[in-house]
Amino acid sequence: MRQKSLNGKTAIITGANSGIGFEAAKELAGSGAHVILAVRNMEKGLKARRAIIAETTHAEIEVMPLDVADLENIRFFSEQIKSRLLSLDLLINNAGVMMPPYSKTKDGFELQFGGNHLGHFALAGHLLPLLEKTPGSRIVTIGSLAHNRGSIDFDNLDGSKGYKAKKFYNQSKLANMLFAMELDRRLKRNGFQTISVACHPGISATNIFKVGKWDAPKALRNYANRFLQPPHMGALATVHAATDEGLTGGEYIGPDGKGAKKGFPALELPHPSALDEAVARKLWDVSEQLTGVKFDFTK
Repeated sequence: MRQKSLNGKTAIITGANSGIGFEAAKELAGSGAHVILAVRNMEKGLKARRAIIAETTHAEIEVMPLDVADLENIRFFSEQIKSRLLSLDLLINNAGVMMPPYSKTKDGFELQFGGNHLGHFALAGHLLPLLEKTPGSRIVTIGSLAHNRGSIDFDNLDGSKGYKAKKFYNQSKLANMLFAMELDRRLKRNGFQTISVACHPGISATNIFKVGKWDAPKALRNYANRFLQPPHMGALATVHAATDEGLTGGEYIGPDGKGAKKGFPALELPHPSALDEAVARKLWDVSEQLTGVKFDFTK
């Protein structure tokens, strides 16, 4: 699969050293985009860059350190980007962790809510002025089918009143969806040309099960590798959400197969919980309070 030429376009993809992010980076770079791999582990990021260049020699791939579970690091990364780039066409909020043991970010947030949602909320807020200056820009947030089973427990966001890894993962992915939809509503309401789109990879075999030295049980990893959609197929929804010119914002893209688990990109309907505007507004307010980041919707 190759998109039309993306020459002159710049994309940032968080967590792009492996899995869905890596495959999306490879596809976008192969179509001519300048792709910045925003990764926590520079060694793995540089290895990913070499792998992409080995396959596509003309690829413009850059690696920059970014930890979406560290608000100060997100701010520093964003300042670097804004000082170096005159435009930014794509921000792809891809990095994520799935069902780790209970742990917290540097800022004291539960790791999944903090890294999967709050970090990307802050990153998008910091980079919005640059995106808005770029015609046709968009923010793509990677959701999950798990949002169907999620709910936002505003009284226990940090897990101090009890923690179940799967429940908190579902919550973080619902937060991704609520954010993507609410962001698009606010962009439109304020007359911004930037759009926000959500997508999900179906059920894909990636290293999202791995967090630091913790890894999922071998049986689970073997099942994933044998039965789930490979990362290059899972990444198609991301690429479609990032490049399809027919999208106008607020869409949700996922695989077209049975149960949206496998297949090629298609327009889907989110679970009704992702469209609850009252919950989305409350989540937005809480996210601003926790991160200290407020989106500047003035022109």
